[in-house]
Amino acid sequence: MLLQHASKAQQHGLTKLWETDTVFRTPESVLFDGKGKRLFVSNIDGAPAEKDGKGFISIVGLDGKPISIAWIKGLNAPKGMGIYKNKLYVADLTELVVIDIKQGTIIEKIPVEGAVFLNDIVIDNKGIVFVSDTRSFNIYQYDQERVSVTMRNLKRPNGLLMNEKDLLILDNGSLLALNLNGQLLQLMEGMDPSTDGIERVKADEYLVSAWEGVIYYVVANKTKEILLDTRKEKKNTADIGYDAKNRVLYVPTFFGNKLVAYKLD
Repeated sequence: MLLQHASKAQQHGLTKLWETDTVFRTPESVLFDGKGKRLFVSNIDGAPAEKDGKGFISIVGLDGKPISIAWIKGLNAPKGMGIYKNKLYVADLTELVVIDIKQGTIIEKIPVEGAVFLNDIVIDNKGIVFVSDTRSFNIYQYDQERVSVTMRNLKRPNGLLMNEKDLLILDNGSLLALNLNGQLLQLMEGMDPSTDGIERVKADEYLVSAWEGVIYYVVANKTKEILLDTRKEKKNTADIGYDAKNRVLYVPTFFGNKLVAYKLD
């Protein structure tokens, strides 16, 4: 049975490790790169839905120190990112931007027909790129040849994650799972409707951010705990990144223009 309330006994917590200066420009998403021991940060630097060419990608060390603030420039409103075979895929409003990580250059920009506000990305082990569109209410996929629609008519799809068998989707305060049979199952509900990023801690346990300023610890079909709540202070918690080995959570603060790292206790 799905429990809709938070766990009464707090099981987990967050301890702040560091916080950067305001060196970013509307940082929306952070991606932990374990292989390269670094973080990629997408910066909108303008309106979240405008094609203004101001967007860029930063590279930051795991200690929060900038390596290259404007590593890739000329994007519009870049948001979610994913890595596959030394390429960085970026959701950029109506395009999927592919970047050669080693060369630091844009390889191609793939138009997504019907897209309005591409938001998060996850890539499976076959290289299929899934990307959510919060304003067309669809999930698209790119199979390295063409773009197609995976799921239509969601409410407010954003954060995406793959587990062993399902595509997990954050949708307007709910955590959903799209299984191999095309069934859409609900794993949790009742979170802040601005649900944004999702990272796996271990089997069936996840960290979930809500853009308005909440971090949850979610156990699928069981409980949710609030680990951080900065809504009253109007401090955003956008699309998170997570180092599972060292249990470090990375949080972009959007309008706060900072990146904050926390240890998961």
